[in-house]
Amino acid sequence: MKPADARPIDLDDYAFELPPERIAQHPLPGRDEARLMWLDGTTGKRLEGERDLRVRDLPQSLRAGDLLVLNATRVLAARLRGRKQSGGVAEALLLGPVDPADEQVQRALVRSTGRLRAGLRFVFEAGDRSLGAEVEAVGTDGEAVLRFEAGASPYSIGEAPLPPYIRRPEEAVTRAQRDRDLERYQTVFARVPGAVAAPTAGLHLTPALLEELDRAGVERCEVVLHVGLGTFRPLRAQDLASGKLHAEAYELPPESAQAVARTRERGGRVIAVGTTSTRVLETCALAGGRVAPGHGHTELFLKPGDSLRVVDGLLTNFHLPRSSLLLLVAALVGREPLLRAYADAIAEGFRFYSYGDAMLIL
Repeated sequence: MKPADARPIDLDDYAFELPPERIAQHPLPGRDEARLMWLDGTTGKRLEGERDLRVRDLPQSLRAGDLLVLNATRVLAARLRGRKQSGGVAEALLLGPVDPADEQVQRALVRSTGRLRAGLRFVFEAGDRSLGAEVEAVGTDGEAVLRFEAGASPYSIGEAPLPPYIRRPEEAVTRAQRDRDLERYQTVFARVPGAVAAPTAGLHLTPALLEELDRAGVERCEVVLHVGLGTFRPLRAQDLASGKLHAEAYELPPESAQAVARTRERGGRVIAVGTTSTRVLETCALAGGRVAPGHGHTELFLKPGDSLRVVDGLLTNFHLPRSSLLLLVAALVGREPLLRAYADAIAEGFRFYSYGDAMLIL
């Protein structure tokens, strides 16, 4: 798609007021029951008319020959709850091992009473299981290095790393609720462990819906982008100045590059499921809307004024104000049409953020 807006970025231009009741706290009973707002990517106008579209209507919204690109990352059970050995509640969000060969030494965001310091000890618990850990080092931006006791994996006592706007008070959360979040905060096609947040657009898809899309002639392929710490951090002035985001590990397999090439040859559209799939495709973009296979880390920051070279359409959720995700979607459709659509979504009771409703831009 061509660039929608080439003005300098002012994050205040991407702010909006969201009533708290519009933030989805729980998933709907069925993944594909989420509402679907459909936008024309050229004009920014809504296309669903009077119809109340749902994600389950995707087979009627797409065409034979289109390609859906899914992010096959798997979310880790990366949130641990427990206490300081000396007393006091503690919580850790595991960001990944310092050395991929040693899962017991983890980068983490740690919240507890008192000052975080090297040598501080914790006991993290899940039911009747527990695992000790010690702060080995304290870094910048709230990060620490935790060394866990040998034996069990830290992830074996973890729970779904839900974002902070989803409230799960410790005293009100049952084990059944945590198990349900572990299942629903994960796509049905999750395959490669490594994310600390879900690629939320993919949460809407079900095996039955994917089979129906197959029958409709819509092809699909996979990429991987492990969603990392930057998801939890607001955009900063230095991000805008550098034009780069937090680095996230990605992979685009050869068979997916071939699927994109086949789609170009038959005149189909490449439709990214989520902003994460979009970043992988555009990181690997070649001339003619094709992509090169590869893997590595991407810092790609897509925003209004940038040309998207591969992606012809996007299935995405409704995002936070002033966020890199909102700017990416504005690069597809333009700031003013997008904010008009968000105002409509708020007025019409659409559900926002991870467990919320969806938008389709074609």
